[in-house]
Amino acid sequence: MAFGNERTAYQTRTIDRAEFDAGLRAHMLRVYNYMASGVALTGIIAVVIAQMAMVTNDAGQIVGLTSFGQTMFASGFKWIVMLAPLAFVLVLSFGLHKMSSATAQAVFWLFAAAMGASLSTIFLQFTGTSIARVFFISAAAFAGLSLYGYTTKKDLSGFGTFLIMGLIGIIIASIVNIFMASSALQFAISVIGVLVFAGLTAYDTQNVKNEYAEHYDEETQGKLAISGALRLYLDFINLFVMLLQLFGDRR
Repeated sequence: MAFGNERTAYQTRTIDRAEFDAGLRAHMLRVYNYMASGVALTGIIAVVIAQMAMVTNDAGQIVGLTSFGQTMFASGFKWIVMLAPLAFVLVLSFGLHKMSSATAQAVFWLFAAAMGASLSTIFLQFTGTSIARVFFISAAAFAGLSLYGYTTKKDLSGFGTFLIMGLIGIIIASIVNIFMASSALQFAISVIGVLVFAGLTAYDTQNVKNEYAEHYDEETQGKLAISGALRLYLDFINLFVMLLQLFGDRR
C-alpha cells in the first residue's frame, strides 16, 4: 500500500513538473517572439528612414540629404530622435506595474519604432553590407549566449553586480566621448561593451526564466513577457551596435 502511494506521488510530481516545463517553454517563446518582432520593427523603420533621408549616386555613395534627412539628422529635432527611446525605456521600466498588458505591448512597439528612427543614422556611417554582416554575427552570438543562460545550471546572479557596474561605466564613458570624440576611447568602449552585453544576455535570460511562476495570472504573465523581451531586446541592440563599431566598414 505504501509503495502504491509513493508511486502515485511520484507520478503526480512528474506530471506537475512536465506542466511547469511546458508553461515555461511557452513563456520563453512568448518573450522571444516579442523581442524578435521588436528587432524586426526597429530594422524596418531604420531602413525606411535611411532611404527617405539619403541622396545617393549610381554607385550607392551618399551625396547629400533630403529635406527629410536634414530635419532628422541635421536639426535640433535629432535630439528628440536620439532621446525618445530612452523615454520609452523609462516609462516601461518604472510604469509597467501600473499598465495593462495591452498598454505595455503598445508602449513596447512604440519604443521599438523610436529605436529604429534613432538607429537609422548607422546607414550614414557604415556600408549596408557590413551592417547586414554584423547583424547576422550579432544574432548568432545572441542566440548562443541566450541558450547558455537558459540551459546552464550555474547561478549567474553573482555576475550581475559586475555587469551592471560595467554598464554604468560604458554609459558614463559614452557621454564623455560625445565631447572628446576620441577614437581610442570609442574602441575601448566597444570592446568592453561587447563583453558586458554578452554577459548580460546570458544573465538576463536566466533571470527571465527564473521569474516565471506557474501560478501567475495571464495579465501578470503578459507583463513579465514584455519586461523580459525589453531586457533581451536592449542586450541584442547594444551588442549589435558595439560589434558594428568594431567590425563595421565605414563609409
